[in-house]
Amino acid sequence: MPKTIATSQLTTNDLDQLTAVRNDSDSPQMRAVLDRVIASARHGHDLAELSTASVVSPQEAADSLGMSRTHLYKLLDRGVLPFHRVGSHRKIQASDLEEFRAQREADKKELAERFASQDRTRKSAIDEIADLL
Repeated sequence: MPKTIATSQLTTNDLDQLTAVRNDSDSPQMRAVLDRVIASARHGHDLAELSTASVVSPQEAADSLGMSRTHLYKLLDRGVLPFHRVGSHRKIQASDLEEFRAQREADKKELAERFASQDRTRKSAIDEIADLL
């Protein structure tokens, strides 16, 4: 089981200091890590230390991704998220879980950008039609 770090004891001042460190960093990787830590803490989520060589249960994976175990099982059954069996139990490599999470975030960003682009295109088309009238 991963080691958990409670964020409930962090004050607003602590989070502001973390944000200042994040803003002073020249490393995109460091900023990304601190963004995740700060966002989790602001939402009241505890942090869990997890080795990417370790394995997690479907329930732990679902909790980590913020989805139901039933939905996670559907993803496993469709082959979207790899797993292996230990006896009759399914286990997920933490590295596969993190790769899935990163891809899911990238897909969300791409979808948001596509919707924003469609909205700009629609508004532009409306403006052009209005100019013709």
